[in-house]
Amino acid sequence: MKKHLITFTLLYASVIANAQTPVNSELKSIINQSFTYYPKVQEAQNQINIAQKRIAAAKTNLPTVDLNGSYEYVQPKITLPLEVNGEKQNFQFAPVHNFNANVGAQYMLLDFGRLKANVDKSKTDLKYATDNVSNVQTQLASQVAAIYYNIIYFRKAIAVEDSVLNYLNANKTIAENKLKNGDAIKLDVLNLQSQVDNEINLREDLLNNLQKQITLLQYTTGNTNIANNGFDFNLPVQAPQDAFTTASTSAPDFLLAQDKIEQAKADLKVVRQTDKPSITLNGSAGVKNGYVPNVNEARFNYAGGVSLKVPLFDAKTKKQIAVAEAQIKQNQLAQESLNNEYQQNIQQALTDIQTNAEKLKNMKSQIENAEAAVQIASSRYLNGIGLNTDITDAAVNLQRALLTELRYEYQLALAKVEYARVTGYKYW
Repeated sequence: MKKHLITFTLLYASVIANAQTPVNSELKSIINQSFTYYPKVQEAQNQINIAQKRIAAAKTNLPTVDLNGSYEYVQPKITLPLEVNGEKQNFQFAPVHNFNANVGAQYMLLDFGRLKANVDKSKTDLKYATDNVSNVQTQLASQVAAIYYNIIYFRKAIAVEDSVLNYLNANKTIAENKLKNGDAIKLDVLNLQSQVDNEINLREDLLNNLQKQITLLQYTTGNTNIANNGFDFNLPVQAPQDAFTTASTSAPDFLLAQDKIEQAKADLKVVRQTDKPSITLNGSAGVKNGYVPNVNEARFNYAGGVSLKVPLFDAKTKKQIAVAEAQIKQNQLAQESLNNEYQQNIQQALTDIQTNAEKLKNMKSQIENAEAAVQIASSRYLNGIGLNTDITDAAVNLQRALLTELRYEYQLALAKVEYARVTGYKYW
């Protein structure tokens, strides 16, 4: 009996042990493993490759070369009676069967900023794709960290249940011996067995939840093994306004919001460039008929020149400019909404950190009292002056206190994980 009581008491020390160390290397390793395992990250990284190719395409200003061919049947035949060498003949000025085959080329000589605007737009897309990878990694890291500490929490809770079961089973054995000696009644044994059965069911629930978390860990990282057994997630915590300032420059959501504004501005610049003139070099070479005097004869021909295009009025462009300007305003409003949302999220995370830290301090005396009650109840029962219900009540109270403190440690770790997410703190 004394041995099991000592085991139950020592478990408390292992549950509350939580040295103020940085984020452990195992969690960092698992998070980085998820970056190469989880398909969502690969999908986001591929968007960077696409954006880079779009920049290369936007910078390209090579001639366009086309192979052209046409045939046209024309009636009536165009002829004119002429006198040649004293004879009247019908001279044909155009063929009935017209054909033309040539290779044509065009080169944009001057576009007055249109190419640069498209390149700048593609660069904003690349910036968004790059920041989006950081965003996906941040969200995934937060998810993996939560799963990681879920597993640790359920393992510790199961350890508490195992200790309680050992304690209750030891008391049940004592009650059974007392029953044989006539010092106890059958009801004492039945009550203890009922409590044991109840704790077994609670343990099964914890095991079920633990297995679900291990499955989630495998789904996100490909890993199922965790060696660590502590809530060692510590990071520098700032005042609310300082934390918001950090978030506004580091959190992926803010970076993406700013990227969207820049993308909208680049879109507006591209639309406005459609009103700019352009100068194009043109050239072609090929064969066709229609040359007098023998209009049916196919002859080699070539041409070259310069064309100038000056847009004067396009109602559609005006509407597109209005849409682009409205999109910039929309993205700016979305950023303001994000500011309000993050101020609330940061304050909530800081409140959760402070509240759970205070609760952990207050649990110390409660656990000490529960331990003392267990010792007293056990001593009284061994000396024949206590009831078995006193033992079970004391054990349940200590179990509840241990699990409550365990829950506060767990919630404190998750609050820090959330604080890291909203402030953009990269702990991996």
